[in-house]
Amino acid sequence: MGKYLVKRLIHGIISIVVVIFIVMLLVYGLIDRQQIFAHDPNFTKLTGTNRTLYMYQQWERYGYLDYVPYADYLDGLVANGELDSETRSDAVRLGSTPENDSETTQIYVALFTDYYESQGYEVTRIDAVRQGATRTNSQLFAYRDLSIFSRLWNYITNLVRVDNIHYASGIPDEERGLSFTWYDPVYGGDTFSPAIMGNGTRHKYLLYFDNQFPFIHQNLITLQLGVSYSINQNVDVWNTMTDEQGNVVSSSVTYPTGYVAETADDLHSATYSEGSLAAGGEYTQLRYEDDYTVVTTNLDGMSRMSYSFIIGIISVVLAYFVGIPLGIVMARRKDGVVDKLGTIYIIFIMAVPSLAYIFMFQSIGGAIGLPTTFSLVNPTTLMWILPIISLALPSIANLMKWMRRYMIDQRNSDYVKFARAGGLSEGEISRKHIMKNAAIPLVHNIPASVLGALTGAIITESVYVVPGVGNLLTRAINAYDNSVIVGVTLFYAVLSVIAIILGDILMALMDPRISFSSKGR
Repeated sequence: MGKYLVKRLIHGIISIVVVIFIVMLLVYGLIDRQQIFAHDPNFTKLTGTNRTLYMYQQWERYGYLDYVPYADYLDGLVANGELDSETRSDAVRLGSTPENDSETTQIYVALFTDYYESQGYEVTRIDAVRQGATRTNSQLFAYRDLSIFSRLWNYITNLVRVDNIHYASGIPDEERGLSFTWYDPVYGGDTFSPAIMGNGTRHKYLLYFDNQFPFIHQNLITLQLGVSYSINQNVDVWNTMTDEQGNVVSSSVTYPTGYVAETADDLHSATYSEGSLAAGGEYTQLRYEDDYTVVTTNLDGMSRMSYSFIIGIISVVLAYFVGIPLGIVMARRKDGVVDKLGTIYIIFIMAVPSLAYIFMFQSIGGAIGLPTTFSLVNPTTLMWILPIISLALPSIANLMKWMRRYMIDQRNSDYVKFARAGGLSEGEISRKHIMKNAAIPLVHNIPASVLGALTGAIITESVYVVPGVGNLLTRAINAYDNSVIVGVTLFYAVLSVIAIILGDILMALMDPRISFSSKGR
């Protein structure tokens, strides 16, 4: 089995890479990059040079190209000791036209142009123009479209980030390190709550305990699925899927300075931002004693993944508890009333587009007083009913169909005929032999059904406005948020590979005849 699992895992990793490659090819290569500005209010307010610069800056943020302003090039020379600050101040001033550049500026513009053109960049200069009462300054920049292969490589190699004490640039080396405490200062230092904290790391808290599931939390290793630029601006896709939603919830918090306040600040999320303590003013300095001042807000709701999982897992359990028994009854009473009614239901589910019967269930539910959309402001238990039913009904039909088919196929097997000849009743044959063998193929889908609940249901969540992962992907596609599209797709692909491997293992455990070794075959 070991060799099989390794082989499966390798094939799975290759499949994931291929899927991400195809998705990137679609979103970055076949969709007009201008579409990302369709819902951007800032873009519509800009004109002329400002709009052009904004376009290139956003294209770089969204991963279309590498964009290098002339000023950044000069800053790099200063950092490397190749240029002093005084000369940089002179060189950075572009004239209204190239002819109006100073001698120093002309030298460094030529160096900038030669260097980046030799690297395959296109160098663009926009001369100063007067627009009404205002005058725009000249701009010089280089850009190069990223190839699909370099984009894929950069994405894969930056998927996992391990925090370290050398992340923060503004902390002296002698102050960098880790510290451990049995009593988390967030709770005033009098509550037993172990924590590991860092100085020089990106996150202040690398490991901590609290009363929120899963109770043990860590920031040492984080996933980087990409940064959302429209759905949840400047937030990583993984955090977008896993962070809580809902109303702000406050509690008594002790800040690093000892200041105590009723606040919604989540100090366990504190990350480093150089100079933020000095720039934050009196409010920040009252609470913090270093540059670990960037925190998130505690909310009382569930994450997108939680919403998707709860709806998905309940529908899966409901489907198996209803679909399997009905499939058994249909098979044992073939051509009977239950079999005919079940067949009509299966045909209806298969023939009617899913969107159509979801809208039908929504209309029926609304008519009898059930909530037809989700609400984070006024959540109720009843709002879960329609999404769960809409998601469970097609799964019930699928399980009924395959359980019936497998049982009927098994009834014609030689071992069944032998059992009848041995005097076993039809009930004993069904319970002890047919049902077990017929259920083996269905067992393979259990891990996929459970893990698939984490990914959400795209159509169902969109119709019922469920704030889940499936709805997130729909919104990302409509907003051309490429990072979210790629990140969620990667999440789907990884879970699919894991589900297939777990399904194979489960089948082998259920049926000793199945072997993953060549000897067994």
